[in-house]
Amino acid sequence: MNRFLIGCLLSGAIALPATAALKEGDTAPDFKTQASLAGKAFNFSLKDSLKKGPVVVYFYPSAYTGGCNIQAHEFAENSEKFAAAGATVVGVSLDSIERLNDFSADPQYCAGKLPVASDADGKIAKSYDLAVREASAGKKDARGVDINHGFAERTTFIVTPNGKIAATIGGLAAAENVEKTLEAVQKLVAAK
Repeated sequence: MNRFLIGCLLSGAIALPATAALKEGDTAPDFKTQASLAGKAFNFSLKDSLKKGPVVVYFYPSAYTGGCNIQAHEFAENSEKFAAAGATVVGVSLDSIERLNDFSADPQYCAGKLPVASDADGKIAKSYDLAVREASAGKKDARGVDINHGFAERTTFIVTPNGKIAATIGGLAAAENVEKTLEAVQKLVAAK
């Protein structure tokens, strides 16, 4: 219970206000970075992933914090529904690849079902016009580990194979963000 309470408090402490994120119809900035799936690091490329179909790129503040834990868990629980719609999901945060190796394999969160990518310098988040807040001394995650990186605002983009943003979903609680993203992906596929 204490870990849950700490996580909830942290999620509120690192919440960021929505800014002028890229909108529907904008070109999604391509990116390549280190990501982790089931605890194993690999090179992620948006361009390569788009060859398989739409990609859900969801930005979140930090692994092992309240809302981010919920969001990763919900994406993992719904991973088969996203796959059935032909979509790939990747989470992006300013966490180090080492933190993401743990988070991606953790059965409570990503559970080895979805990759999470490291944007350690915040350049990817900024290229999507997201607010990035600098690290604050003394912040700890739900495990009691220091958080020594900045935070990107929680916003999800659905990118079509032609590199355009089909939807931008922000300003929602973590679980609702996943629900609305799945609805948007399913509508996108049904419209074809």
